[in-house]
Amino acid sequence: MSILAAFMVPHPPMIVPEIGRGNEKQILETTKAYEQVAGDIAALQPDTIVILSPHSLMYADYFHISPGSDARGSFVQFGAPTVNFSESYDTELVKTICTLADERHFPAGTLGEKDPNLDHGTMVPLWFIRQKYEGGQIVRIGLSGLSLSEHYRFGEIIAKAVANTGKRVVLIASGDLSHKLQTYGPYGFAREGPEYDKRIMEVCSRADFGALLEFDEHFLEKAAECGHRSFVIMAGAFDGLGVKAKALSHQDVTGVGYGICTFYPGERDESRHFLKQYEARLEKECMEKAEGSDEYVKLARAAVEAWVRGRTKLPLPDNLPPEMVVGQAGTFVSIHKCGQLRGCIGTIAPTTDNIAEEIVQNAISACSRDPRFDEIQEEELKFLEISVDVLGEAQDITSNEELDVKRYGVIVSYGTKRGLLLPNLDGVDTIEQQISIARQKGGIHEDDPYKLQRFEVVRHF
Repeated sequence: MSILAAFMVPHPPMIVPEIGRGNEKQILETTKAYEQVAGDIAALQPDTIVILSPHSLMYADYFHISPGSDARGSFVQFGAPTVNFSESYDTELVKTICTLADERHFPAGTLGEKDPNLDHGTMVPLWFIRQKYEGGQIVRIGLSGLSLSEHYRFGEIIAKAVANTGKRVVLIASGDLSHKLQTYGPYGFAREGPEYDKRIMEVCSRADFGALLEFDEHFLEKAAECGHRSFVIMAGAFDGLGVKAKALSHQDVTGVGYGICTFYPGERDESRHFLKQYEARLEKECMEKAEGSDEYVKLARAAVEAWVRGRTKLPLPDNLPPEMVVGQAGTFVSIHKCGQLRGCIGTIAPTTDNIAEEIVQNAISACSRDPRFDEIQEEELKFLEISVDVLGEAQDITSNEELDVKRYGVIVSYGTKRGLLLPNLDGVDTIEQQISIARQKGGIHEDDPYKLQRFEVVRHF
């Protein structure tokens, strides 16, 4: 049995009358659409309701599936303790998902439970569903900080698990849209907010799931959305299927976007293997960039590939540009995969005989010793984008006004502590941000009497 249907829904606690106390009338259109969704689910009579919630436990590199046989929750934190839930988990489906994830070495499972209580991203959908349908167990799944591609892949695993168990399942992709739609909203306004809502409603209303993978991570962050990864997992669960989609509502009267869409699977459609298409295009683009890169980046890539494939340090090739074998400088090697940072290690000042050796050393460290990430695996190599920064000499400065986030990197120092941030990074738009991030990287407190230095870089792609 495949997934019967999926529903994209928001989770504003105020929509529950005991919490809204009249304010829920502002989003009456959303309420009516939600009631239609609940009616659809009641008509389907699923064995299991899988809920993807941004407010369940979330790890940077792991998808958490709630363990155990049951769970409880209430809206006590929103002033409505009498609105409570007692749900049983579908342990068979959970076990099947975990088994498939383990077989594929995919980072998902029931480890790391911290709070067994149901979250509001789960309970708001359940509040509507339980008005009309009391049957069915649930499975609660959190999101992760992994790439959109990995979220899509997880959706494929969920769909396979559903098919293996033969369960009748509906999928709830819980998530608000942008939180920055109005100046009077809780998070203010950003131009990316309305743009995100417009794009996501257009994409979902026509089930153009491949487009979900194309949203830039920095754009998503600036739009302050919370449900995009839920929607991508849902898309993955329908991989290779035709889908009949319908948008029921979209509101932004509170400064937060609430969108509701329904999705019903159709026949097999080989043109809708969106992750395969996305990765094929990405691989081609990465190959073209690699072929067009300069000698600095080609050296870094060769060093990464030699280390990942054979744990060997690349010997310096002949015929490198003279400045690479004569000059000395600190360098940073940055590695991205699918638009996300995958490793970045560097040296502020030279530590080897020449720039070429510095690049090789830092390339190996970036792919295997960055403490924020697992070591890069061979199957990832075709998706990597690599850049090399060669640092100029650091200059002491006395004022923030001597910085420019596009032109200068910054070094923040206090005693033996030191934090560095490169210039011209996506998502770093102000000097204050730049200093704050560098300070935090160095473990330096805001009120410490730290010193500032600036430096220029030559960035090689």
